Amino acid sequence: MTIMRPLSPVSQLFVSPSFYCIIVITVGFKTTCNPSAIVEGIKNTWLKLPRFSSKVEMDDKINGEAVWVPVSVRVEDHVIVPDLDYSNIEKPDEFLEHYTANLANTPMDTSKPLWEFHVLNIKTSNAESIGIGKLHHSLGDGVSLMSLLLASSRKISDPDALPTTATTRKYVDSNDKGWWLVRRFWLLIRIIITTIIELFKSLLTLCFMRDTKTPLMGNSGDEIRSRKLIHRIISFDDVKFVKNTMEMKVNDVLLGMTQAGLSRYLSRKCGDEATEVEKKQFLEKFHLRGTVAVNLRPNTNIEDLANMMAKGSTCRWGNFLGIIIFPLWIRSEDDPLEYVRRAKDTMDKKKLSMESFFFYGITKLNMKLFGRKVVEFMTKRIFGHTTLTFSNVLGPNEEISFFDNHVSYIAASALVGPQALIIHFVSYVNKISINIAVDTKVIQDPHLLCDDLVESLNIIKLAILKKGLHKMEV
Repeated sequence: MTIMRPLSPVSQLFVSPSFYCIIVITVGFKTTCNPSAIVEGIKNTWLKLPRFSSKVEMDDKINGEAVWVPVSVRVEDHVIVPDLDYSNIEKPDEFLEHYTANLANTPMDTSKPLWEFHVLNIKTSNAESIGIGKLHHSLGDGVSLMSLLLASSRKISDPDALPTTATTRKYVDSNDKGWWLVRRFWLLIRIIITTIIELFKSLLTLCFMRDTKTPLMGNSGDEIRSRKLIHRIISFDDVKFVKNTMEMKVNDVLLGMTQAGLSRYLSRKCGDEATEVEKKQFLEKFHLRGTVAVNLRPNTNIEDLANMMAKGSTCRWGNFLGIIIFPLWIRSEDDPLEYVRRAKDTMDKKKLSMESFFFYGITKLNMKLFGRKVVEFMTKRIFGHTTLTFSNVLGPNEEISFFDNHVSYIAASALVGPQALIIHFVSYVNKISINIAVDTKVIQDPHLLCDDLVESLNIIKLAILKKGLHKMEV
């Protein structure tokens, strides 16, 4: 007897016909990719996960909800090696952009499991060959899929060992034990007040509050016509330099450079003849916000997922994420570090609130009480009234091989909702890939936008050096 399992609340939303959501993961390899190794590796790992060996169907017996239906999978049908004349490809980087754009804009075949992996033995600026995973968002969120990638990989330095990622350490001041109860009580009060304020703002956004119309935002109700995906690789060491000097998190730095890059990009729209004063006044009119994806898991254990694929054990998998609405500081600042300071201050306030947990809980409750259409309407309103989506996924901090193919870099874009701009950052060893997905009808110069993001990090780093804020190593 076939056992059908219902999709999670968030996954139910992602399979809605009018809410097309996929994730495109690009993995650069340092050598020519071996498709046979990819096929055998997936057979021994991914197929152990029920969602990768199931298709999605609507079950009329449970009010038309989507369910996972186990099916027989032939991996060779999902690992695609296109027949290309590589010798005639003059611009491989541009070809890769067109290829990923075509994947992003082509609907997935729902008659089979919702994933595929493409192998391109084409040399680009950053890799000798390319692997491209196209996965429906109902399979899992960014953290789940990154964990899957890492659980399918091994260290280059130790081929039998799983990769490791950086962990966040929490320090406890032993001198403050006497004030523990007071601090906890005050923290609780701040959490309650901040959560109420942020939920009220979210309610206003849901009802009527919409971002200022800018060249980054499509018209309300517009459907995405065509997606284009580009990525750019920057130095993780530069990001860590800013992080350590200003004593903040990596996410704060990335949000800061995003605010600076967007400000730089939008100031260009004022015109070349505009003065600095006019540009400042132009940017001050903008009130923009982004939806930031938040992982709600207490931790992500790669070993658990590896055991799940090897031994059939269970671990937290799927879409377990919430969102926060993040106000963007779009201004012409004389001090570039102000963008990073603003990002940190705003994120510190957001971390106090339970906004992301409430978003997930409300989604789950409304899905149960009112069904997918109500949740879809609410989610589209939130995305439609904000300008962009932002996320940052932490990758391995050492060189890895993916099914015996040495990885050069990892890039990923999650195409969700009606927004014209989606920005994702993915780290790998000493690199960070900036991944931009745009609606080409709205943003016709995404490379210029990407240049402004890269240049903003350079300007922020240079400002620190000029001010002598960094600590010299002895």
